[in-house]
Amino acid sequence: MDYKKSKAPTNTVTRNIVDLSNDTGNIYESVAIIAKRSNQIAAEIKQDLQKKLAEFSSYNDSLEEVFENREQIEISRYYEKLPKPTLLATEEFEQGQIYWRDPMRDVKAAE
Repeated sequence: MDYKKSKAPTNTVTRNIVDLSNDTGNIYESVAIIAKRSNQIAAEIKQDLQKKLAEFSSYNDSLEEVFENREQIEISRYYEKLPKPTLLATEEFEQGQIYWRDPMRDVKAAE
């Protein structure tokens, strides 16, 4: 997923907690859903970054100064400019793009 195309803000935003709890009815449940999605996004971004930086890694054990080329610096800058995973997850939650379910509610509905 290209997170740069997301409309999530890159800085902190004050949000109305009542709006976040509309879907779940419980602000704590909403925060837990956002936190879990945020962890997933962070893992995806980290894996993607490591995959791109692996091309530049050298396996020499010398004491020479580490050489960074311009492409490696540009890749790092790209990832530094991305919105934080929590902001991305919150934006997805507000847009209704996160699928979640509560197994306890499913059990109570079946009874």
